[in-house]
Amino acid sequence: MTEYEKAMRPEDITRLFVERSNAGDAAGVAELYEQDAVLAYPPGSQTVGREAIRELWAKVLANRPRFEPEEPLPTLISGDLALTSTPPRDGAGARAQVVRRQPDGSWLRILDQPEFTPPAR
Repeated sequence: MTEYEKAMRPEDITRLFVERSNAGDAAGVAELYEQDAVLAYPPGSQTVGREAIRELWAKVLANRPRFEPEEPLPTLISGDLALTSTPPRDGAGARAQVVRRQPDGSWLRILDQPEFTPPAR
């Protein structure tokens, strides 16, 4: 198994996500999530568990999308939980993740909402 760089700060996960996605590394993206993490993607549904997240990203990355780094908003930390978020470059909504500190001090995503869309009016 590949030894991946660990996110030692909650904000590191976003950078590692962009690097691994742009390298086409679905397994590396999945390693940023806890085993039972929940990803709110594709829109309107949920992908649950690291293996399912890896399979989803393998399909997404097969199209070789290019991700650009986004400047994170201030992280909120309470004990071993943190909320990270970024405003998308296209100005559409926001992205937010709940991450948890692991026993080795690194951080992994447990909840990931990559796309917020405004409610229908």
